[in-house]
Amino acid sequence: MTAVVAAGWGGPEVLQPVALPIPEPVPGEALVRIEAAGVNPTDWKSRATGGRRLWGDPVVLGFDIAGVVERVADGSHVLAPGDRVFGMPRFPHQAGAYAQYAAAPVRQLARIPDGLGFAEAASIPLAGLTALQGLEEAGRLRAGDSVLICGAGGGVGRLAVQIAVALGARVTACVRATRVAEVEALGATAVVADASGLPAEPSRHDVVLDPFGGDRTAALLEHCRPGGRLVSLIPRTEMAVEERATALDVALRRIVVDPSEDGMRRLADWLAAGAITPRVALELPLEEAAEAHRAGERGGLDGKIVLRPWQRRRPGGSVEEVTQ
Repeated sequence: MTAVVAAGWGGPEVLQPVALPIPEPVPGEALVRIEAAGVNPTDWKSRATGGRRLWGDPVVLGFDIAGVVERVADGSHVLAPGDRVFGMPRFPHQAGAYAQYAAAPVRQLARIPDGLGFAEAASIPLAGLTALQGLEEAGRLRAGDSVLICGAGGGVGRLAVQIAVALGARVTACVRATRVAEVEALGATAVVADASGLPAEPSRHDVVLDPFGGDRTAALLEHCRPGGRLVSLIPRTEMAVEERATALDVALRRIVVDPSEDGMRRLADWLAAGAITPRVALELPLEEAAEAHRAGERGGLDGKIVLRPWQRRRPGGSVEEVTQ
């Protein structure tokens, strides 16, 4: 099969297409023909630095997969060949999404709802599970609670707005002025962000979702009610922030996303019902993974980047489907 590996840690140029053996699923796993692989900030950050160094040899980046079950290892009856599935298997360990095939635990996958394309499905798992687990598990968000979601135009933030609305919360979304109408259409009350991405006006909420970290985490504590929860998507290290949270009676929590089968099924149900909608901004053939990372690092895209392992670029620039 074709896969894209990181030949070292550094710029996008370290990503190189190679030929690798198709993985062999062990009991509890399925072999998935990957039709689309989502690209996330954790991918290019890991490529640049080595990330948590939880990689195999060779290093095949990527976590979000969507595809078709080719076969299931003996003894597992959760999935069957032909099932259309999506998920983020093994996170934070290597999932091997930048490839034409991956072996994945069957209980870390869910069936793709009818009518949802592979590219859209691949854009959901990591961002969707991060938003769901951040709000519901770390934030303990319940129906009727007030939640502030910063960075609501980003990959996690946009899904977090829709999930919070689906959970029955009162949602305030902090976005650039150009995105106000969009988040209001998703069911949120929009507030305009200042130059740092923080709310320009004071407010108090039961839960605050913080995508920033650093000094901006300390500023967002001021938007939590006493007894509220601030959920950070970024590691925090400053003791002063912890001390300020204690003084304000705010629980400061961090979310490390888990490849939950139950979470994937709930996301699938919301997708099927139209409660959450994916947004894909750019699709590229797998062998152009380096360009996908460059596009992600430049920023400014209105949606997710997705790689297509069974497409290639013709000499004239058009894209064609390939077969094994």
